[in-house]
Amino acid sequence: MPDTETSLIGSSRGNSLDEVFQAANPVNGETLPTIYASASEAETDRAVELAQQANPILQALSGAEKAKFLRQVADNVDAIVEDLVAIVPTETGLPEPRVRGETGRTSGQLRMFADLVEEGSWVDARIDHAIPDRQPIPKPDLRSMLRPVGPVAVFCASNFPLAFSVAGGDTASALAAGCPVIVKAHHAHPGTALAVARAVASAVETCGLPEGTFSLLFGGGRTIGQRLVSHPALKAVGFTGSRSGGRALSDLAAARSEPIPVFAEMSSVNPIFLLPSALADGVEEIAQGLHQSATLGVGQFCTNPGIVFYQQGSSGDAFRSHYAQLMTESPTAPMLHSGIRDAYRNGVSTFSQLSEVETLAALSDSQEGLGCHVGSAVFEASAENFLSNDALSDEIFGPCTLLVACSDTVQMQEIARQLEGQLTASVFGNEDELEQADDLVAILETKSGRLLFNQFPTGVEVCPSIVHGGPYPATSDGRSTSVGTGAILRFARPVCYQGFPEDRLPDELKDSNPLAIRRVIDGSSS
Repeated sequence: MPDTETSLIGSSRGNSLDEVFQAANPVNGETLPTIYASASEAETDRAVELAQQANPILQALSGAEKAKFLRQVADNVDAIVEDLVAIVPTETGLPEPRVRGETGRTSGQLRMFADLVEEGSWVDARIDHAIPDRQPIPKPDLRSMLRPVGPVAVFCASNFPLAFSVAGGDTASALAAGCPVIVKAHHAHPGTALAVARAVASAVETCGLPEGTFSLLFGGGRTIGQRLVSHPALKAVGFTGSRSGGRALSDLAAARSEPIPVFAEMSSVNPIFLLPSALADGVEEIAQGLHQSATLGVGQFCTNPGIVFYQQGSSGDAFRSHYAQLMTESPTAPMLHSGIRDAYRNGVSTFSQLSEVETLAALSDSQEGLGCHVGSAVFEASAENFLSNDALSDEIFGPCTLLVACSDTVQMQEIARQLEGQLTASVFGNEDELEQADDLVAILETKSGRLLFNQFPTGVEVCPSIVHGGPYPATSDGRSTSVGTGAILRFARPVCYQGFPEDRLPDELKDSNPLAIRRVIDGSSS
């Protein structure tokens, strides 16, 4: 009889078996043997209630205590890498090197946040001393810093089963801020989620933290997500997924009697603008780099380029032809699960039926084989047709590219103004031409979270200066990032203390500065 796994509700396991599901191997379509039980409404509520109970204890932890916990989680994740190498490929089709690399990124993020909170300056401590004899009215003593928002729900991403999932960036940054976390596992890789969740739960126990610090909930569909987001004790949400899913959660959170923020990464076509000099200096090099970027991870990265704008002419024609040939020759590969595969095929089919679009490369369903295998696709449209048809801006999540032929850079600027918000926008050309394209760059700055020059957008460096966010619909809040140390700011809020005696202030705000952190004192940094 197959094993049945249930949710982790704090230190306990769920016991409801009313609704069950199984994952499938995307390579061959076979159903995997382990059965997973969806969390009941009572179990979901219990997870949030435990988080609420744990909240004041986590809020009181020092940076050193939080750092110890985060490093323990990182060590535990590293310790199960061989288990993950066995589990993840069967649920996702991802190769072993990707699993090892993503495991390292996951533990690396945790240690990065451990370093951040241990040093402590991230809290943005500000002190304005009292001036009792100021005229016409006295100035009170005011001190402020960032504090955790409270229990956070994290929704696992399908395309990063480790780095954007159970112990990924959302969870790491929320825990670093001092927030309890309830994770909703993705239905496509529940075994992966459970393995990592056990590593997190073990760290909770090792560090003597309350059981409500972390829970993992299984469940297909949106029922559990809606229950979670609606719970009055929940204070914020982290989500990576489709625009429809992110928008549904955002609308639900906004409709609550107490609205809460949803930090959702949702949709981006990551446009690339090829200035004339880019193609004049090397058509084949640009085409090959674009091919590698567009097909990386079977086009299932948040930053795969989906639309490329280039200037008409002989160099443009050569680029168009060479790129289409490279994509035609690309082997088929499995997408992560059937839902992504079906959405990709539907998007390709829709584009192929548009009269204003020319199909340059695409495989039929019969050519793509078993499981979730798909082929690459390339389409082309004129700039005029692109400007007149909003549907051509739609994201097709997968190894698909729309080429748009432009008459000149002025037309590229017109197109840039019409674009929705993006995670990234890239410009290729020489430095002299870039200087002449200041207007284009200025427009793209208002449209994206990360601007690139002569580099393709795939590959997100995890470091303090990275921005992985952008104006809607790239994210639900364009002021935030889900990668890098800035991600912690999503799960913290400023609190001001007025007139408090020194011994009742947080250490970060005491005049003695026992933590030796950077602060702003009476308007000056110190």
